[in-house]
Amino acid sequence: MDPSCEECIKGTIHKGQPQGKEEEVHGLNTYIVGNWTNPRGIIVVYLDIFGLPLPNNKLIADAYAKSGEWLVYLPDFFKGDPVPLKTADVLIPVDAKKQSAFAKYTGLLARAPSLVVWMTRHKEGPTNKVCMDFLQALRRSTPPSQKIGMVGFCWGGKYAIRAGLESNMIEVEGKKVPLVDAVVALHPSHLAFPGDVEALVVPVSIGWGLEDVGVKIEQKGKVEDIHAKAKAAGRKLPEMEHKVYKPGRHGFAVRGNPDDPEERACLEDSMKQVLDWFARWL
Repeated sequence: MDPSCEECIKGTIHKGQPQGKEEEVHGLNTYIVGNWTNPRGIIVVYLDIFGLPLPNNKLIADAYAKSGEWLVYLPDFFKGDPVPLKTADVLIPVDAKKQSAFAKYTGLLARAPSLVVWMTRHKEGPTNKVCMDFLQALRRSTPPSQKIGMVGFCWGGKYAIRAGLESNMIEVEGKKVPLVDAVVALHPSHLAFPGDVEALVVPVSIGWGLEDVGVKIEQKGKVEDIHAKAKAAGRKLPEMEHKVYKPGRHGFAVRGNPDDPEERACLEDSMKQVLDWFARWL
């Protein structure tokens, strides 16, 4: 196993003490860890719906930072309003094999109303603005020589991919530049086709779960078809990578069961996917 993965895969809601600290960055409370003085680049993480309170998310950031190359930001894009962790235990239990159908059904019934209300507070338009405003401010304040990567999990995967769209490019010192330089999206949910994936201008790597009930594996084919048609129409596309995880149930890159060998492999390999992609492009 890659030693950088070790800290993020030690428990269920993964055990370990986060090494970073929280402070305000471009208007958002942000968990920061890594090389503050001379990083090779910056990695921005857009979390799943459970946000900063889920220990896994901070421990994954710690693992990204462990090499000493990167400065890692986990902005609170939910502005203090993530989905409660009790809902995580129902929607994405760490050990799904131990969750009875009755427990899952009754748990979903109990949690569904609050989740629906949460979704109305985080509609696509305002959510997108919060994310892109942060990235615009980060890009403008970052030296041109320093690159920015973005990784998104589940809910955050959509917005990580969007950060690499031509339509989100901005002008910096008289030159149009993308908000980020490379993207990784793991089990990205709520993708809109073709708009979210058609006009990309930075390299993107996507991790799909073979048994993901939240993000169907068929979406991989949709993305590939859209890009094939764009190329046939003469559009120059950046490099794309697709990785498929087995079993790859929903949340495999964050809430996989480290005591299950197959799920542990998903956790470790998705960590490697992110680090390898950024080592190549940042």
